[in-house]
Amino acid sequence: MIGQERTILPLLAEKDFGLSGFTVTLTFIVAFGLVKAATNFFAGTLGDRYGRKPVLIAGWLIGLPIPLLIIWAPSWGWIVFANVLLGVNQGLTWSTTVIMKIDLVGPSRRGLAMGLNEAAGYGAVALTALATGAIADRYGMRPEPFFLGLAFAALGLGLSTIFVRETRHFVDIERRNTPSTAAPLSTREIFTRTSWSDRNLSSCSQAGLV
Repeated sequence: MIGQERTILPLLAEKDFGLSGFTVTLTFIVAFGLVKAATNFFAGTLGDRYGRKPVLIAGWLIGLPIPLLIIWAPSWGWIVFANVLLGVNQGLTWSTTVIMKIDLVGPSRRGLAMGLNEAAGYGAVALTALATGAIADRYGMRPEPFFLGLAFAALGLGLSTIFVRETRHFVDIERRNTPSTAAPLSTREIFTRTSWSDRNLSSCSQAGLV
């Protein structure tokens, strides 16, 4: 759904709502970026507490109305609200799929799992942007391009509900087989490490922010 927005929203903002590109960019960063960042923060904790699959399903349920809000939007406020929901959707679904892949592959192949996930995800963003642009060029900016988003949300919800299995127990097995003498890190300690005290982690955080 990010791919379809990247192609259509700037044109939609200018032609239908009379907004500048700067306004579109700013509202997207605030509505989507900050909400996604906050949701990312809680996604792991929710997955540990309630299980990965329920969090994944919740994310797709939140994603279902996003294309409809954009299709029916009479004002830019509707688009902003849709992007707030998109931030929650992506924070829950993308983060949870990363966690589930890491659960499955174990400690020795986590880097590979992350790389495959990001390559597949951003490849899909690019292909969706291309497809959405082609549809908009032929049929117009609303509603046809956003039917893709509806299909993606419905497909994601269906696959997550029917075929995806819970993976949290793999972590429990790994934890039992590899006991650690180190005390668990607090949220403050994790934030400090990923923000500035650990150079490797802080560089990743900085790259993600940029």
